[in-house]
Amino acid sequence: MLSAVLIIISAITIVLGAVLMFASFKFNVPTTPLADRIDDILPQTQCGKCGYPGCRPYAEAIANHEAEINHCPPGGEAGIRELASLLGVAFKPFGADVVIKPPSVAYIDENICIGCTLCLQACPVDAISGASKLMHTVISPLCTGCELCVAPCPVDCISIQPLPQTAPTREQQRAAAKAARERYRFRLARIERDKREKAERLAQKEAAAAKTAVTQETDAQALIQAALERAKAQAAAAAPKNTAQLTPEQQAQIDEIEARRAKTKE
Repeated sequence: MLSAVLIIISAITIVLGAVLMFASFKFNVPTTPLADRIDDILPQTQCGKCGYPGCRPYAEAIANHEAEINHCPPGGEAGIRELASLLGVAFKPFGADVVIKPPSVAYIDENICIGCTLCLQACPVDAISGASKLMHTVISPLCTGCELCVAPCPVDCISIQPLPQTAPTREQQRAAAKAARERYRFRLARIERDKREKAERLAQKEAAAAKTAVTQETDAQALIQAALERAKAQAAAAAPKNTAQLTPEQQAQIDEIEARRAKTKE
């Protein structure tokens, strides 16, 4: 009787496992982390207006219930509604202090630009082209309108100008956000690579300097030793050669002469 019960329980367990496996394949239950799905909704301007240093940190804060869904002005109310739908929460409008701006891009007055490169360093998606002491320009199709380049400019040659009022489709917005995210990640990777390479060059320079110092010290010691050896050889060559058969009186006279000579040198 007990054996029959165990067999029935085992059979039921196997059947339930098969049903669950079939359901997971059939309905394609999403396994993408919540932060990734939230990040896919955000506009990827990397502007920091949400209070976080980028869209990804804001997405992680939302996923961890550390931030509200209405802190992204560039995403607009449409973005809030998408986040609310994803998370299964109520729509929450922007606060009264939030100013919604139309899609915009930065513009550099090339007649005023002094080529300081500060805007290049501030742009999170590498949408500005230029070099030190040369004219800069904004690559408009790549600009997200984050406004981060405006404040660093020392000559106020950057302005934010609205784009023509042609509303892009949601698919176009997603494609632009994906491209901006890729450029942003590439920029972060490039910055880390530059830091690493700079640290490696500095370490190599310090190692070479240390090796040079050791070599110079070793060479100096060798020069001193060679000079001492030459002095000894010269002293030996100047010493009398016929002193083997001297009487004590003769040796005493020689010692007295050498003592006077040494005193004269002093």
